[in-house]
Amino acid sequence: MFNKKKRTVCAAVLLATSAVVCTCAQTRQDAVVIPGKVAAAEKSAETAPESDPAEDTKKDSFNAEIKEATEFTAEANHAVYELLDFSDEQECAFAARGFLSAPDNLVIKAENGNVVWSQDAYSFARDNAAPDSANPSLWRNTQLNTLYGLFEVTDGIYQIRGYDVANLTFVRGEKGWIVFDCTTSVETAEAGLALFREKFSDAQISAVVISHAHIDHYGGIGGLVTQEDLADSSLSLEKQAASGKTLVIVPEGFEKAVMEENVFAGNAMKRRSNYQYGSLLKKGEQGSLSVGIGLTTSSGTTSYLSPTYEVTDDIFKATIDGVDMVFQLTPGTESPAEMNTYLPGYKALWMAENCTGTMHNLYTLRGAEVRDANAWAQYIMEAKALFGADVEVVFQSHNWPHWGNDVINEYLLNTASVYKYIYAQTLQYLNEGYTSTEIANMISLPADLEKVWYTRQYYGTLKHNVKAIYQKYMGWYDANPIHLDELEPGEYAKKMVEYLGDTDAVLAKAKEDFDKGEYQWVAQLTNTIVYAEPDNKNARYLCADALEQLGYQAESGAWRNAYLTAAYELRHGTSGYPQTNVGGTGATALGMSTETMLDYLGICLDAKKMEDQNFTILLQITDEGSQYLVQINHGVLLYSKDTQNAKPDVTIKTKRVGILGIARGSRELMNASFESVEGNQGIIDILIGNLAEFPPYFNIIEP
Repeated sequence: MFNKKKRTVCAAVLLATSAVVCTCAQTRQDAVVIPGKVAAAEKSAETAPESDPAEDTKKDSFNAEIKEATEFTAEANHAVYELLDFSDEQECAFAARGFLSAPDNLVIKAENGNVVWSQDAYSFARDNAAPDSANPSLWRNTQLNTLYGLFEVTDGIYQIRGYDVANLTFVRGEKGWIVFDCTTSVETAEAGLALFREKFSDAQISAVVISHAHIDHYGGIGGLVTQEDLADSSLSLEKQAASGKTLVIVPEGFEKAVMEENVFAGNAMKRRSNYQYGSLLKKGEQGSLSVGIGLTTSSGTTSYLSPTYEVTDDIFKATIDGVDMVFQLTPGTESPAEMNTYLPGYKALWMAENCTGTMHNLYTLRGAEVRDANAWAQYIMEAKALFGADVEVVFQSHNWPHWGNDVINEYLLNTASVYKYIYAQTLQYLNEGYTSTEIANMISLPADLEKVWYTRQYYGTLKHNVKAIYQKYMGWYDANPIHLDELEPGEYAKKMVEYLGDTDAVLAKAKEDFDKGEYQWVAQLTNTIVYAEPDNKNARYLCADALEQLGYQAESGAWRNAYLTAAYELRHGTSGYPQTNVGGTGATALGMSTETMLDYLGICLDAKKMEDQNFTILLQITDEGSQYLVQINHGVLLYSKDTQNAKPDVTIKTKRVGILGIARGSRELMNASFESVEGNQGIIDILIGNLAEFPPYFNIIEP
């Protein structure tokens, strides 16, 4: 038992009067009952007769129920109050500052009636103290992200926050409004635009600036503009602006990054996103909280429109709809293609996702290219050097702005310092011979930086960021030759269980360690049993219980979601999940170039099944006026542009998306795109008959 000296509630509450109140109220709870009635259990243990641990395990209440926080979890979460200064209200005040309006309730639905976004689902967190089942630092972040509505950043710049994981930002121009980023879904963008137009009925969109190549920043664009609204991308920037049409401005390499990240690995990334964002979890004290950069991603209709202008200069000055802008390219930071933007007329600095009020990911749990921590720090320092003397407000695509020149310069400096520190220390330790796992367990931030609220580990963490840097410089191999040709997990697990012997006895010991609070060890051990014996329910349930406690303790929303999603799947499997399309085949895929579509087709073809197949296809792409010779060589797809073969096995005249039709196995899309097929038409049947299957809910926590 213990006493909680102080619990700080950062309650950012939207009242019925549409006014925002942000308070940090001190409360005291001097008598906390620890789940499990520890004292009673200890007394019972003193008088109970000796028994066989393995037999006790069989009688133990292993089950699929969600559990309360244990004594050890409650103590771990209570310790956060001693580490951090919960009386520091700056972030709380900034999150509420500038509020203008919001609906009393916010539930956004798709045309079919499905809920794609709900702030109401998080009402449990708004003005309540953190429960034992939540890290109080993450709980506070969740409370701040339950603030939603229209906010003024400065006169002429406004944000819709809390309508999706990312913000929708409007900058006033001479004739219309310039939008920065578009949210994930068409439905959330439409709802945000509707709220904005309640205040500014003249909200015509003159330009859209998309800061980087992640779907929560471009996926909602179809809710703001249509293809017909867009300027002609073949025109210069000046002529596009003069045309009266809407510009879509992106950083160099944007489309390539979009396609490679969201299409090539789309299905795997979508599945892993279930874990990172907790999209299939219930929201609540024992469920999903904030993911650190917002509550979670919306689940509506995604869209994609090709940009009309790509910024290619490292520092590029332009005037769009009368607004002076300075674009700063930051490739290899939070995205392979990303840029900050300074608006000198407003003394406002848009930091995209390079500063977001949390430690970010150098490697994201959903999977992506490793980011360059050193470059990230340097680009922040470059922004500070370029704009720090004059800037009065920093705003970004997630969370809330920061105001005041001194505050902003410290904000930039501290954020850069965190990434640089992780980078330098990891390289120092790896040069001393330590492996990524060893370094992840050695490193900690300098004491003062560790206590800064806007660099806390709500999204990225020290541990997995260290491993990202190790991977970037050293790759997956730690130089131990045992790891060169390891057994696959299932075979390894079977041998381990064979050596361990009676799994009931092992589980009995694991339960004893669980009762000591050794949750990571218990999770690792029991998951090995699950891989060896997938039907061993006691192993599944104990592993789930251990993961659940790790989730309750996690400050990172992404880690919490991963732990709790894994616990759910061990208890219930995936059969109850909603039906979904294979990732990477949605609206984004329609924007692929011909060569990217051919690369994607090569990924979709099961080359092993086709290893005896050898033939050539001449593709004539009618909407581009180009042609490609595609060669299937022992099942491997290769291609070359503007190459002819006097005798291809088949010639297909098609629009570009016809290639995607083959990759999807969609006769409908092929029929709509193919203009003629000459030669061996059976080759098309061979292709679509040998497509790989990408299950949307493939196993992660079990074999």
